[in-house]
Amino acid sequence: MVAAHTASRSSESAEWIICLDKRPAERSGEDVDIILARLKNVKALERFHPSLLQQICLCGFYECLEKGITLYRQGDIGTSWYAVLSGSLDVKVSETSSYQDAVTICTLGTGTAFGESILDNTPRHATIVTREFTELLRIEQREFRSLWEKYHHCMAGLFAPPYGVMESSCNADRMPDKENIQNNPFVSISKHQKKKSFIDSPAQPHPKCISQVHSEKILRAGKILRDAILTRAPHMIRDRKYHLKTYRQCCVGTELVDWQMHQSSYIHSRIQAVGMWQVLLEEGVLSHVDQEQSFQDKYLFYRFLDDEQEDARLPSEEEKRESQEELQDTLLFLSQLGPDAHLRMILRKWPSERTADDLEIIYEELLHIKALSHLSTTVKRELAGVLIFESHAKAGTVLFSQGEEGTSWYIILKGSVNVVIYGKGVVCTLHEGDDFGKLALVNDAPRAASIVLREDNCHFLRVDKEDFNRILRDVEANTVRLKEHSQDVLVLEKSLSSSRTSSQGSSAAHYKYKVMSGTPEKILEHLLEMMRLDSQFTESDSALDDFVLMHCVFIPNGQLCPVLMAQYPFTAMLPFAVTCSFPLASQGSEQEKLDYTLNNKRRVSRLVMHWAAVQGDHLQQEDVSVAFLEEFVMAVSNDAKAHPALRDQLTELERIVRQNAEDAKSLQKKHKILLRQFSMGDEKLQKRQPIRSNDEILFKVYCCDHTYTTIRVPVVASVREVIGAVADKLGSAEDLLLVSLSSAGEKTIFKSNDISVFSTLSINGRLFACRRDQLDSLTPLPEQEGPSAGSLSTFELMSSKDVAYHMTSYDWELFNCVHELELIYHTFGRHYVKKSTVNLDLFLRRFNEIQFWVITEMCLCPQLSKRVQLLKKFIKIAAHCKEYRNLNAFFAIIMGLSNPAVSRLSQTWEKLPSKFKKFYGEFENLMDPSRNHRAYRLTVAKLEPPTIPFMPLLIKDMTFTHEGNKTFIDNLVNFEKMRMIANTVKIVRYCRSQTFSPEPPLANKNHPDVWAYVRQLNMIDNQRMLTQLSHGLEPRKP
Repeated sequence: MVAAHTASRSSESAEWIICLDKRPAERSGEDVDIILARLKNVKALERFHPSLLQQICLCGFYECLEKGITLYRQGDIGTSWYAVLSGSLDVKVSETSSYQDAVTICTLGTGTAFGESILDNTPRHATIVTREFTELLRIEQREFRSLWEKYHHCMAGLFAPPYGVMESSCNADRMPDKENIQNNPFVSISKHQKKKSFIDSPAQPHPKCISQVHSEKILRAGKILRDAILTRAPHMIRDRKYHLKTYRQCCVGTELVDWQMHQSSYIHSRIQAVGMWQVLLEEGVLSHVDQEQSFQDKYLFYRFLDDEQEDARLPSEEEKRESQEELQDTLLFLSQLGPDAHLRMILRKWPSERTADDLEIIYEELLHIKALSHLSTTVKRELAGVLIFESHAKAGTVLFSQGEEGTSWYIILKGSVNVVIYGKGVVCTLHEGDDFGKLALVNDAPRAASIVLREDNCHFLRVDKEDFNRILRDVEANTVRLKEHSQDVLVLEKSLSSSRTSSQGSSAAHYKYKVMSGTPEKILEHLLEMMRLDSQFTESDSALDDFVLMHCVFIPNGQLCPVLMAQYPFTAMLPFAVTCSFPLASQGSEQEKLDYTLNNKRRVSRLVMHWAAVQGDHLQQEDVSVAFLEEFVMAVSNDAKAHPALRDQLTELERIVRQNAEDAKSLQKKHKILLRQFSMGDEKLQKRQPIRSNDEILFKVYCCDHTYTTIRVPVVASVREVIGAVADKLGSAEDLLLVSLSSAGEKTIFKSNDISVFSTLSINGRLFACRRDQLDSLTPLPEQEGPSAGSLSTFELMSSKDVAYHMTSYDWELFNCVHELELIYHTFGRHYVKKSTVNLDLFLRRFNEIQFWVITEMCLCPQLSKRVQLLKKFIKIAAHCKEYRNLNAFFAIIMGLSNPAVSRLSQTWEKLPSKFKKFYGEFENLMDPSRNHRAYRLTVAKLEPPTIPFMPLLIKDMTFTHEGNKTFIDNLVNFEKMRMIANTVKIVRYCRSQTFSPEPPLANKNHPDVWAYVRQLNMIDNQRMLTQLSHGLEPRKP
């Protein structure tokens, strides 16, 4: 279940916790289903057999620990095994077994597992301490031993020896190190150990295929493509001559790409097709006649596996028919694997052979790797040029051993590894996106632990020591630091921009400088100095755009406005004060001084205009901003009398001030009164308008006896103000708390300085005011349960396209109301910037509404045949939403259908026509979260605006950048972090750069009904209730 983030934990997340808190004997089948839906998403458990997961649901317990709690100490005898559901823990090891001298050797993150020493009662090898709020799944020793005895084959990958099996890394797919690698002392001698490996012998030729074990699916895919080619274009596979040599039954690379691009709408580019053929090449299903490992879109010869034999037969009529039926599914399957195969193909090239396009593809991949999130753009681009791909086939392979010299830094691209210390066993597990081996390079010290593959087929990115050290040296050499009073105030990164030819014909290097960090004032001063007045406010001034977008984080308007005024030279006569502030202005002739001052005025004026445009109606929320704008226009107006070059900017500035004043007056007279659902009451067929800070809301606040009082407060009111308004109505203010109560009974107590709490409630959530001693007596209102009957009788009369169109129209209105700055407020926390995100909250809430509406309608449809029709209708609506580029609603619908309460309805899905099953399969593949939602990102990159993006993923990207990078480094603003977050905000800007105006469906009598229906969806948001309804429709089979 994926839901848009809100301030409080969603009700469905509380359901599985409630179920796990029960005694194992008291858990029902519904409880198990709810727990199972959550545990399927836990990385440590993702490879477990469903029956093993069900057993864990019956015996596991939920634990949540605050920061700084010691779970157990080194030397303790263990009683439980743990999996990390959220948060992280430090692993501390002491040579003396004393906690005082313990050293943190690594961190356990979400998806890791630990505590297997309970299998043989050995003492704990390390001390485990929570480093933040952490949720754990705990299994007690007796149950864990029982599970191990029954399921040890699929659990063995969790552990290193003695529970797993170790092998040497001889069969690795790995480019050779720059130095010979010594025999691994961690591996016991075996009869295979004397064999030379590809690593040990760089001169050894490449193996015939990269994978020695063919996947059945890919073997089948190769056969389908070969049969389809022989059926549709048999001339493509034939004997070919080149340089007097004949190559039997071959295809040409360019012809294969041409043919594939004509077969399917899934394939949008030749690069994509190359990746799909590379999948077959890696598995040996297709091979180059000279055993090259990379498929190329060139006149090169390739041969299918079936054509390797001299008596290769042609497909029978039955096989031809099958190839026609399965071709599209096969191409879809390969299109999902193609991007990863293409990336591996690029990474297998020697760094010197990588093209500019190759480097860009690698760089795009690095943007989403957790271990690299804190690195600058320049360092990531440097890494793209030196990274080496390495893969190992078997779990138990030792990558390197404790005590060895560190020669490389590793990043896990796929799979997981165990960190093993002599005498202590496994101390932690690292997963996709984690890195290891860097400390040994930085400190030039021996490896502190051994690294053992936890599962088969692990892929790594490797940076060798020489390249690692060179990048560190280059970064420092190209770092320029501006100091004042012996303190850094501005840090710039120097890079070669281009070469200029002098009049003598010699070439001179030209450098550009990018801001990495600095004080807000110095960053602004530098960016203004670099502004080009002869260009539009676009790429050349993108850093200034980033500053304008992100300044609220490090210099709010109240501080920025005086700084902007200080940057504006007030006179052209250049008194002493100005020459001190602008030292360059004191040099040169009088005319040069005047030109310098005038250009400074133009730069600041241009920046202020852009700042006002980005702020938009947020300007009216702060008196200091309005006063500054009026003062600034007055200064420009005075200067424009003497300098005509300022008149164009003055006209635009006066227009901004005039518009701002009119909007302010209009809002004071006609501010909106919003109802409980944030509708305007008199909306009728009007478009949705943004909610502003001075709008008010009428809201019911309930007491524990379900009586209520209606209050009227500003949308941005704090909890303290809401409690004050409630107390005035009730005539009592005795230590009241403001509590959010979900339909499932989950309670969230708001802090007194929280603002705009109305928009953070769950879909059917309500606000309650009570004393602390009344908390336990709070119960949901009957109305919070949601509808008791579905809306099929009305809904089935509406056409799917009509529903998708009006849904997209409404979603576009909500999306358009979200101010760019709200994304930043949401990422850094409203408490941090003291701003409201109500429009963004409502748009994120819309995602959850659509998702639960789909689940509710399916679970409230008692008749099987009607339920099948309803399922078809939702798939069609999703398809139309995708056509309208409403990816937010598209994802919400498909995620609703994949919810356990719907996906378990096997009788319903069995009766779904194969055509719709195929559509749904394609949609599910687009939602595939692997490799950071690569499938979705590749699809959305090809779309032109207007687009409604999958907003929860954008929020996740911004949160990923925020949490992985410090906002301040040595008391300087980390401007590289600001730049990365601003780039994500600009995606939203791009999506809205065109207006949504598709051709509406043909008008019909249901048009007004559809319009109203999609804006007032009714749903149940209690996962337990939905699961119970689902079991009532189709009971669990015994």
